[in-house]
Amino acid sequence: MSHGVLPIMKLRRDATLPTRAHADDAGLDLYSVEEVEVEPGKGVHVKTGIAIELPAGTVGLIADRSSMARRGLKTAGGVIDAGYRGEIGVLLWNVSPAPHTIKAGDRIAQLLVVSVHTPAVREVVSLARSPRGEGGFGSTGR
Repeated sequence: MSHGVLPIMKLRRDATLPTRAHADDAGLDLYSVEEVEVEPGKGVHVKTGIAIELPAGTVGLIADRSSMARRGLKTAGGVIDAGYRGEIGVLLWNVSPAPHTIKAGDRIAQLLVVSVHTPAVREVVSLARSPRGEGGFGSTGR
């Protein structure tokens, strides 16, 4: 089921528009427009050569592709606000012990377009109680 159209502009002639391998895939594959080397333990900003116009009330989330994560390449800093109109970049971190080469045309990450709520902030002196309470990291795994 389609939920409208996502306007995408190529900023470079050699850019590849995002694609889905299957119609019901959640993410759109993003492609590199450059060749970069990602050294072990280092991060690099990889250009996609595209800009997008996200619908109001949505956010773009840059997420790992499982095939990249399997090689030890992880994404970071992947929030795209609906009002942003610049080039989409992907920050890739190499958490493996080996260097990896990204080539122009490689699929490097995926873009998820997700509905988002943007409530106003109001300071309060207490919060409503909940069954979980203040249980934080690892509290439900004990």
